[in-house]
Amino acid sequence: MRKPLVAGNWKMNLEPGRGAALVAELLPLVADSTDVVDVVVCPTNIGLAAASAALAGGGVTLGAQNCHWEEAGAFTGEVGPGMLLTVGCQWVILGHSERRLLFGESDEGVNRRAVGALAAGLQSIVCIGETLEEREAGHVEDVVLGQLDRSLQGFTAEQLASVAVAYEPVWAIGTGRTATPEQAQQVHGLIRGRLRDSFGAASAEEIRILYGGSVKPDNAAELFGQADIDGGLIGGASLKAADFAAIANAARSTCG
Repeated sequence: MRKPLVAGNWKMNLEPGRGAALVAELLPLVADSTDVVDVVVCPTNIGLAAASAALAGGGVTLGAQNCHWEEAGAFTGEVGPGMLLTVGCQWVILGHSERRLLFGESDEGVNRRAVGALAAGLQSIVCIGETLEEREAGHVEDVVLGQLDRSLQGFTAEQLASVAVAYEPVWAIGTGRTATPEQAQQVHGLIRGRLRDSFGAASAEEIRILYGGSVKPDNAAELFGQADIDGGLIGGASLKAADFAAIANAARSTCG
């Protein structure tokens, strides 16, 4: 059985002191879940060190929101994957829809970042998902599976073990709209099927596919109870310790 993964994407919120305080509030609330659920928090780059110190020994792991594909060089404003390891990161989010829509990141760029993260020893959460216009035009499968194929181009089945995929319908991020559990499961099933075709049945059964899109305490359990939904990439709700803990604990309830 796949171990659920719940990752909190803080986006551009919380300076280091407030982030550390949120971590201190969160840890006791998820203490009963971290043996059976991987819980990750992803602060801003300037908050990583403070969050890492606050997380020490607490069972919750640290992730970043992006990284470059090169370790170092003339890339103003970027952070190398190996640099993230030095502050305690184990995970990095790649290809989030906001990076794609606001900053022009492409599938090919996501792939290069994923390769760089893998080489450095980071685990990646690779994000894919369609816009409302693409959904209404009937292009969900083409868009989502195309992003998946290009983002993981060149990966082997063995390397796939260091990756989680997050399906985030763009129309449900920060809008209050959520895909129904049935809608989400349908796309997750398509994703796992493509991974099975590309990497084999064993790898496809092991990889975790997360749902991201207005997950809240009151809908998390039903979403996570679907056959191919293995946790969530959580945005706004991750900024409230009680809400994020409730979501992580909902993931624990699916482990029976």
